[in-house]
Amino acid sequence: MSDENSSGNERKRSHREVADTLRDRIRRGDIAAGDQMPTQSRLAEEFHVERGTIRQALRILHEEGLLTEATRGAPARVAATVPSAAGGDPATGRPQQTLSALGPRLTQAFSADDVRIDALSLTAESLMLAMTEPLKLIHENRIKPHSVTVRVLLPARNIELAFPKGVGPGEGGLVHQRWLQQRNSQGQVLKNNLNNLRRTHGIDVSVTFRALPFTPPLKLYVFNGAEALFAYYTVAKRQEEIEEINLEMYDALGTESVLFGFESAAGPRDKAFVDQSANWFDALWNTITSGLTLS
Repeated sequence: MSDENSSGNERKRSHREVADTLRDRIRRGDIAAGDQMPTQSRLAEEFHVERGTIRQALRILHEEGLLTEATRGAPARVAATVPSAAGGDPATGRPQQTLSALGPRLTQAFSADDVRIDALSLTAESLMLAMTEPLKLIHENRIKPHSVTVRVLLPARNIELAFPKGVGPGEGGLVHQRWLQQRNSQGQVLKNNLNNLRRTHGIDVSVTFRALPFTPPLKLYVFNGAEALFAYYTVAKRQEEIEEINLEMYDALGTESVLFGFESAAGPRDKAFVDQSANWFDALWNTITSGLTLS
């Protein structure tokens, strides 16, 4: 069961590193669905850690749905159906809507010691909502990353958006103002919730926004440089009441967009997609975007 690079005198591993190694074995099929996990004492001996570290690692995998509950005297088993590695439905493996798929993937990303989240989207709504679970686990002292770095690309306030956009003449101003208020308020909530971790838990937090000079046709998330998730914005005509005026607009329902995921560990094709997504994000961040102040 030992990895090729493991040795008896290697540095002591954290419970997150142990969980990462065991997770990879499960996803590769080295430990098959339904198989019993090695005992805690055997894992502790293999990884050269205390049994408490193993228990914490197994707890992470159980919360991710990869392991069944351990019973008295018997180790946990690998779940009969292993959840998709990148946002798919655990039962079918098919991609899910953003609101369902993003939270679990973000929670797993927060199991790293140094968390890095890059996001490009029309507003920060999906990321703000998905942040609920990892923040809850941190406040419950079940996970505690050393640092959290979040970079978010959003459309600039003064560009003419392709969507949302009013259908009728004279409606564009109210629709644009509504989007701008949502962009700013959701971004502020996201930023404040994360910055509070510095005060409450001593976590090194950095949250930065930059402005895109165009309307993004898709949303993209890159987690820890190892996983990329994206969803196409599907534009539809709908109505909404704004300032007591019933407006017709072209809009995208971002939280309902189907999210597709790729993990570097899943193979060369996935790794290439993740690497290119990260490079594309960095290129936008460092070139044609500008500073963004939420107000």
